[in-house]
Formats: sequence, C-alpha cells, structure tokens
Amino acid sequence: MTFDEWLKFGWEHGWCSPPVCSTHDGVPMSDEEDEAIFDGDDRCIPVMRLYESADVAADVVASHPPTVWRATNRWGQE
Repeated sequence: MTFDEWLKFGWEHGWCSPPVCSTHDGVPMSDEEDEAIFDGDDRCIPVMRLYESADVAADVVASHPPTVWRATNRWGQE
C-alpha cells in the first residue's frame, strides 16, 4: 500500500481529514469546536505535517522543538 492509498483509506473510514494547509485552509474543525475556541476554550486539535522530502523533515526537527518532544514523549525517539 502506498502512502496515498493508506491516507485515502483512513479518510474513507472517517479516521482523518485529507491533507490541508493549516496556513491557508485553517485547521479542520467543526462549527462547535470553532465556537468553543472563539469563546475561550483551550481545545487541543492534533495536526500532522506531511513532509515533501527528508530535507524538509530534518529542517522542521531542527527548528521546531515540539516536534522533537512530542515524538520523544510518544515513541521514545530523540
């Protein structure tokens, strides 16, 4: 199974959104979640970045500490 097939499988089963750009499209949220955040609720909405290359992944890891500590907390990687 290719990555695109795996991602499509997850979307077809309702497990994830299709890839969107959080900068240009915003984070996928329901109207209820959007209103809750507007009203001051501190919702956590997990987002996964899809890297276009290993170089981009390395650059993100080097400049975004939460990427490193989230992976370490979840999978014990450093």
